[in-house]
Amino acid sequence: MTLTAVSVDERLRLAKDAARQVGLLDSAAKTAMLRAIADAIDAASDAIVAANADDLESGRAADIGDALLDRLRLDAGRVASLAAAVRDVADLPDPVGRVLDRRTLPNGLALEKVAVPFGVVGSIYEARPNVTVDIAALALRSGNAVVLRGGSAAQHSNAALVEVMRGALKSQGVSPEAIQTVDDFGRDGARALMNARGLVDVLVPRGSAGLIETVVTQSTVPVIETGAGVVHVYLDATARADWARDIVLNAKTQRPSVCNAVETVLVHRDAADRLLPELLGSLAAAGVRVHGDETAAGYDPRVVAATEDDWATEYLSLDLAVRVVDDLDTALEHIRRYSTHHTESIITDDDAAAARFLAEVDSAVVLVNASTRFTDGGEFGFGAEVGISTQKLHARGPMGLAELTSTKWLGRGDGQVRA
Repeated sequence: MTLTAVSVDERLRLAKDAARQVGLLDSAAKTAMLRAIADAIDAASDAIVAANADDLESGRAADIGDALLDRLRLDAGRVASLAAAVRDVADLPDPVGRVLDRRTLPNGLALEKVAVPFGVVGSIYEARPNVTVDIAALALRSGNAVVLRGGSAAQHSNAALVEVMRGALKSQGVSPEAIQTVDDFGRDGARALMNARGLVDVLVPRGSAGLIETVVTQSTVPVIETGAGVVHVYLDATARADWARDIVLNAKTQRPSVCNAVETVLVHRDAADRLLPELLGSLAAAGVRVHGDETAAGYDPRVVAATEDDWATEYLSLDLAVRVVDDLDTALEHIRRYSTHHTESIITDDDAAAARFLAEVDSAVVLVNASTRFTDGGEFGFGAEVGISTQKLHARGPMGLAELTSTKWLGRGDGQVRA
């Protein structure tokens, strides 16, 4: 279904109007609406893949890089996964109307704090057509309308997905204006979205550190910041060799282009002789290029010399920085200096070291003896996710349905007046 508004301002106002309808839908109606979207995505799979092929061709011509091409790519399997993710969200408990607090004042006035929709959720992102579906599904399930700016790299893919989803809303008697895109307005659309205070209630950026910084610094709309992932795994002195190998390989190679992939491995000096030869060999066999400090480079001639920039780099590729550290204190200091506060993991058999790591690392997700790839809304049981929030206000970590609601207090009295 084609967009009906010809200006950014009109689309935002239509989204604001549609948000009132969506916000009043009951759980069953929202479930039916999302299942209709999932069915429509499945039915339009060939058209979506064809539109995506145009974006991939343009991306290769523009040399956007393997990491962005991987995020951009939609094949039949990935389209099916998008539809499945929408069905997962449809089956999640409705977050709207949850009673978060209840109390009665001494004068008998009964108060309840309940979860309510934000209203209109905006998102600015790049080369990630899956985000178009994920954020729309989560916004609608939590009673919100959504305005999307998905970037020029995925323009054909996003247009196809938005058209399919808007058609599904109409088929369910829900205003299709609850899903809007400003992609066709380019950077002017993004600027308008960032300055739509009063029409857009919250803005969620997803993408590169540069994109996120631009949105955070230029937006007049409140922003939930999702950060870049300079993610660490620390191999403690007691780390099991098989766990160290398997976890690092999974965290780096299972999908290197995502924000929860490990970018730096820190190795306790007392464990280096025991762990590094096998680990570096396994990484090389998996096609990983290791950027190591002088000590790490001494274990394998394929290691290239790390620079200061490597410790702060989110590679999003089969590259990995490795540093040998003297102890846990040095590892914690390194993480404090270079982490983007996304996800960090310690591999250890020492309960005291694990407890210190959990307590002292200031990141959204901190793990013991597990891959950083678990930082994900689906893995956490949220269904699709809006993003991984690395800030501390309102939401932190994987953001699901609950994070797309606000609160209000309801009071029921019988004539009370304040003395």
